[in-house]
Amino acid sequence: MDSVEDVFTRLRRYPDVEAPNLYAVDAADRLILDTAADALAGAGSGEVAVIGDAYGALTLGVAVRHGHTGIRVHQDLLTGELALAGNAKNLGLADRFTVHGLDADLLTGARVVVMRLPRMLAGLAEIAEAIARYAADDVVVYAGGRDKYLTPTMNEVFAETFRQVRAGRGRQKSRVLVVSEPLPVGEPRFPVRENIIEIDGDVVAYGAAFSGPRLDIGTRFLLEHLDRMKPDAREAIDLGCGTGILAVALAKSRPRIRVVGTDQSCAAVASARATAAVNGVDDRVTVVRDDAMSSAADNSADLVLCNPPFHVGAAVHTGSAIKMFAETGRVLRPGGELWTVYNSHLNYRGVVERMVGRTDVIDRNQKFTVTRSVRGLRDVQR
Repeated sequence: MDSVEDVFTRLRRYPDVEAPNLYAVDAADRLILDTAADALAGAGSGEVAVIGDAYGALTLGVAVRHGHTGIRVHQDLLTGELALAGNAKNLGLADRFTVHGLDADLLTGARVVVMRLPRMLAGLAEIAEAIARYAADDVVVYAGGRDKYLTPTMNEVFAETFRQVRAGRGRQKSRVLVVSEPLPVGEPRFPVRENIIEIDGDVVAYGAAFSGPRLDIGTRFLLEHLDRMKPDAREAIDLGCGTGILAVALAKSRPRIRVVGTDQSCAAVASARATAAVNGVDDRVTVVRDDAMSSAADNSADLVLCNPPFHVGAAVHTGSAIKMFAETGRVLRPGGELWTVYNSHLNYRGVVERMVGRTDVIDRNQKFTVTRSVRGLRDVQR
């Protein structure tokens, strides 16, 4: 079997964005595995859980270095899940792990948990609560990340559900928290629910869902133009739907429209489904876990709404948004419209015009730009 470093050199990010400055493994992955090495060596088959593995470095590192089988894995993002599956297949390690939700199947009997720290504190709180609720009483958690994304508040979040929380020694601008002795937990705190005036209804959010139950300012700006968005549209897509606010607002304002919400986050999909249900539009709003509409048919939508990301994981990168625009050009019918809101400094207008069609700036404020793109009769430029 190859060494761990040999395995790491063969890891890819695909189908996530790949670029010279984006990596499938980093110093934090290596430090987590090194810090947890003794505990992993002493764990039995089926006693290791991996959470938040970006592209498979943690899972496959555990499998190769320690010979483990029965590794249980949870990744919120579909691109990470697909990357792990692809890397494992290429390395002949696909039989070493199983994929689970953030639930009892993932954690029951787990004595060692290795994980990347999520940037959302609510997401960390939900993970910590799940580990304390389901894992073995002697579980030890090794949670790491890059220094620039770690905060003292993360220690405090863990301390709500674990008696022992200590920070390990840093290395290569990375650090690992070692967490043990789970405390009793009460009723689950997630999902949370909050009323949003702008949609005249409630938003439901699981921990890892972007913005939680709140309305982020970019979506708020796009909502101001809801009435102008292709009035005769019958089939719409909320691309990167998050908690489903745009999908629900559109469905509530147009009783005859059908909306598909898509997101690659497990937490977002669960949140959007719950949001549609509490607002009574789940008969017309369908939510799917998908990577940038890749499962949608060509020429199948009249309207697409999008508040694209400008981060790929921790790195500032526009690749994810460009991927979304390219898929929109494929999915929209001729005459269909893409309405998008983005940080004005990104200046996506030329990119969207090339990939979708004629694009006009509809509104702009100090931070955001709203554009409308119309799919032309000609084929879009690939």
